[in-house]
Amino acid sequence: MKKLLNLILLLSLIVTGISAKDYQISSPDGKIKVTVSVEKEIRYFVKYEKMIVIEPSTVSFNFKQAPPMGKDFEIISNKNFTVDETWKPVLKRFESIRNNYNGLILEMKEKRFPARLMNLEFRVFNDGAAFRTEFPEQQFNHEFVITEELSQFNFTSNHTCWAVNYGSYTTSQEVEHFERKISDITTEMVIGLPITFKVDDKCYAAITEADIENYAGMYLKSNLKDGAFSLRTALSPRKGQPENGDKVVFKTPHKTPWRVVMIGETPGKLVESEIVQNLNDPCKIEDTSWIKPGVSAWDHWWSGEVKMEQPVIYEYIDLASKMGWPYMLIDWQWYGPFNQPNADIKKVAPQLNMPEILQYAKNKNVRCWLWMYNTDVDRFNFEEACALYEKWGIAGIKIDFMDSDDQEMVNWYHRVVKTAAKYHLMVDFHGAFKPDGWRRTYPNLVTREGVLGNEYNKWSLRITPEHLCTLPFTRMLAGPMDFTPGGFLNRNPDKFQTGTPAQVLGTRANTLSQFVIYDSPYLVACDHPKNYYGQVGEDFLKEVQSVWDDTKVLNGAVSEYITMARRDGNRWFIGSMTNSFERELEIKLDFLGGGNYKMISFSDTEKTKENAEIAEQKETTVKKGDLVKIKMAPGGGFAAWIEPVK
Repeated sequence: MKKLLNLILLLSLIVTGISAKDYQISSPDGKIKVTVSVEKEIRYFVKYEKMIVIEPSTVSFNFKQAPPMGKDFEIISNKNFTVDETWKPVLKRFESIRNNYNGLILEMKEKRFPARLMNLEFRVFNDGAAFRTEFPEQQFNHEFVITEELSQFNFTSNHTCWAVNYGSYTTSQEVEHFERKISDITTEMVIGLPITFKVDDKCYAAITEADIENYAGMYLKSNLKDGAFSLRTALSPRKGQPENGDKVVFKTPHKTPWRVVMIGETPGKLVESEIVQNLNDPCKIEDTSWIKPGVSAWDHWWSGEVKMEQPVIYEYIDLASKMGWPYMLIDWQWYGPFNQPNADIKKVAPQLNMPEILQYAKNKNVRCWLWMYNTDVDRFNFEEACALYEKWGIAGIKIDFMDSDDQEMVNWYHRVVKTAAKYHLMVDFHGAFKPDGWRRTYPNLVTREGVLGNEYNKWSLRITPEHLCTLPFTRMLAGPMDFTPGGFLNRNPDKFQTGTPAQVLGTRANTLSQFVIYDSPYLVACDHPKNYYGQVGEDFLKEVQSVWDDTKVLNGAVSEYITMARRDGNRWFIGSMTNSFERELEIKLDFLGGGNYKMISFSDTEKTKENAEIAEQKETTVKKGDLVKIKMAPGGGFAAWIEPVK
């Protein structure tokens, strides 16, 4: 991987005993400033321009059979440094990503017994700030058990936020991000990440984490004892432990994940941020040529009474072939009953002939993915299964129902992805915890769920237009989400019904826009083949991509609307969606190059308000700087691709 690296180290040693000093780090553009003080306790605060985003907040830890850690440190040394590098992602929203930040590392030691060592590192980017704690090798290097990490995020006032309450640490993380005030967050809630805040009309922020390794997933809790608008970290308990029990067991040296505060002038700037990936290590897969993102067909029960039978699989392989999609996902029961004592992911169900299926797919220029239940992965030798799948020519595996991010499960994810990489298999996790940017390091981890996705339309009214317009500014800030867009049985609210075949709330143009707006390098289309053939929008699904050379948020307001432009080579794709209110937007095509372009667009019409499946497909000629007027019905959208006129 080619890099442009300019690393400037500015070293300054501070003599032991200087305790009242403040340390300040600014973003490269000077807009974000972080101040850290280590006097009686560790405190940091964050400013954006003249606004305080995080007011003084502490960092501390509680341990089992050891004193708390976070007070009365002396500074052994401090180190300031700057990093400015450019790297090329495999799973891309941008052709290249600039990783530019100013950093500070404080090496500290407790003044009193047991005189433990602790390092604190801050990195300040133009799009946010992050910190992590390191426990270096200690004089007495026994096993440590963290019972609580108590990093605070204190706000100056009762900001509006969009927060998801899982209510439990055992969760598939499939819940809405509702609009709330910080004061609405109670001590009983288990707030998931990311959480997005409106700090000011010209300042939005989000809290999440990055680079989770051998550690527990992070949540937020109300911290009323330290202020009316104070939140603090809460870690996922180890399996079998109560909420106040063991969280992380480790020996030094050991690092926490990054605690990330994303900052932008608009909510769209948060969506464009790559801070989460930048906080992860560079790619460790030497040859990534086999990692090939793309759109996939899916023989799922959601789209109808789909049975695990060979003719049905052929039907979906045919769909992928006709649409020009590279993949088809063979879902549950391909190896028979799952999550059973005799479930074997190396044996094919008796009604299927896997060699014939894979040969049929190969003849159609399609490769297959395989679904599996997470407990079945460990039932027999997973590495042997991966070797078998590579021999078969399987492209990737989808693993489901983990519903946890405790330390053991986080480590399990790492083992699975690394083993899959050895055998050239991509991975899609469902029933999964949020992304943390680790796809930079192991890009065969192409996507994951951890999102209230399209499947909920089958049995609930929860996939509302408001939810669709909230996801880009909340869950998607952490990374790709396997929302499984593509429902073509579009319905207006007064006509929507749950059941089979599954319908979707929102217009056809709204559905098409999801393929542009929602990040997922492995992009799974949810509907039945017969619902695609000959329908308005079929042409768009044949052209749309799953990775991009450039990404721009043209406008947007959380839970209200969003418009995004994505570049694929010399073509641009546009997706726009609105909530339950009719909306008109105007976008300027100032991102185009010179010359004339052909725009093929899919728009709502007046008739769409009566029949959500109606969309107007139109071809027009446009050029750089033109204004495009978008008129969307309630729950509506707009989608287009733009290509140079030859």
